[in-house]
Amino acid sequence: MVTIAVIFMNMSRQRSLGGGSQLVLDYLKRKHTENPNFYYAIQGDHDPLTANIFWIDATSRINYTYFGDTVVFDTSYCSDGYKVPFATFTGLNHHGQPTLFGCALMLDESEAAYIWLFQTWLHAMSGQSPVSITTEPARFVQMAVSQVLPNTRLRYCKWNMFRETETHLGHVYQSHHTIEVEFRKCVDESETIGEFESRWGTLLEQYYLMDDEWMRSVYDARRMWVPVYMRDTFFGELYSDENEGRNIYFDGFITSDTTLQGLIKDYEKAVGSWHEKELQADDDTSNTMPMLKTPSPMEKQAANVYTKKIFMKFQEELVETLANTATELEESGGVTMLRVAKFGEDHRAHIVTYNSLETNASCSCQMFEFSGVICRHILAVFRAKNVLTLPSDYLLKRWTRNAKSGGSLDEHAVRELTNSRESLTIRYDNLRQEVIKFVEEGAKSIQVYNVAMSALEEAAKKVASVKNQGHGVSQGRSLANGDSSVASVQPAEEKVKKIQELTAELDITNKRCEVYRANLLAVLKDMEDQKLNLSVKVQNARLSLKE
Repeated sequence: MVTIAVIFMNMSRQRSLGGGSQLVLDYLKRKHTENPNFYYAIQGDHDPLTANIFWIDATSRINYTYFGDTVVFDTSYCSDGYKVPFATFTGLNHHGQPTLFGCALMLDESEAAYIWLFQTWLHAMSGQSPVSITTEPARFVQMAVSQVLPNTRLRYCKWNMFRETETHLGHVYQSHHTIEVEFRKCVDESETIGEFESRWGTLLEQYYLMDDEWMRSVYDARRMWVPVYMRDTFFGELYSDENEGRNIYFDGFITSDTTLQGLIKDYEKAVGSWHEKELQADDDTSNTMPMLKTPSPMEKQAANVYTKKIFMKFQEELVETLANTATELEESGGVTMLRVAKFGEDHRAHIVTYNSLETNASCSCQMFEFSGVICRHILAVFRAKNVLTLPSDYLLKRWTRNAKSGGSLDEHAVRELTNSRESLTIRYDNLRQEVIKFVEEGAKSIQVYNVAMSALEEAAKKVASVKNQGHGVSQGRSLANGDSSVASVQPAEEKVKKIQELTAELDITNKRCEVYRANLLAVLKDMEDQKLNLSVKVQNARLSLKE
């Protein structure tokens, strides 16, 4: 694995936050008591007030089973500019929004500490490694990824590389204002390795950087961060921009002024905010049909399958096929090679290989491999070959409306998880998600509300019946927190605890339904009052006309 440790060097350091760590520990213990699937761990035998701490909530753990194919590990909050050394694991949900996969306080930033963190995180994720991970170009992090996630593709954050380059070449950026634009074009707009190499050489010559140590190190690490070298691996990014690979989950919540006392409050605000945004995106996808721009059955199919944001990206690619033509180059045994180019841009053509027997294709741009959304070049070939609907291979489930239903990204992993000590997490979160969806649907009208309430009352009776019989609650084990071990929980105790959790969940749901009902009744009353007022105004207007 290539490294640029000459430029980016982790300094092993130990930080102390005084007694403030106790606030975090108290919070984590309370969250675990409220939900046994809220997991946290403290590194080794260190003093809990000076040791590294990792935590992840139950929702994040279940979301990882659906969206854990690509991960961003961010240590930017660990820099000296921040008061709290806060590290995060995040990913992308089916709307392309950031989703949380765990957090850590890194008071010790040694190689061993990062190895512990990744091992602990992987344990919390039941050993399922992501396809790809994006990190800052830090040597200790790189070593940890290499050791703990040997089969995961490591990428350096492009945004970080741009920022660091501007810092190290500050004198050049000040005297040559065009270098920033040219540097970004070289990185972002190069569609082939040859094109990148050519532009890079021109860049070095134009700005006299042939002997610059920084640029030499950045070039040596090009396979770790320049997009054209990474496009054969899934990173889930739909648009190429300067923020590629950057974690924005806590932007606007955690700042350089955030203290340890304020960390938990800001953390919960961020979690709540993104949860609300996901619900809004779910609602927008479910209740609004996007406007179709072509008569293509494929577009209609995609509109019904994808979430709204992903469909908009697909639609953009589909519309572009109108300006792209596919020309056959050669054919052999049902496999055809075609050249696809936009009208007037023959010099930027792409090669598509199409298999008519299996109705699939691959493109030299590798957009599908990188983002999970099919490119305009393959779509142009499908149009030329009269393929009217998208083959299932190109409908990546993680981008669909039903991303969280049925099997996950790794169904085998979920089956293993269900049979393991973490099965309690799966059961808890599946129930929780279904209850939330049930409540949201039940609040939409009085009729649906009444049906939902009846169903909940019936469910409560069945749960009570199971509770009285002492059957139906599967045995399991609760994740122990505070160290790396897993403590056993007696089956009877777990049954009682699970019943208590379900009963509490039903109580909360009933209360929410009552709130929704009160709100709906208030809205209906307002509408009736408004209707009455309008009727009076109309009647007065009619009388005025008669007069």
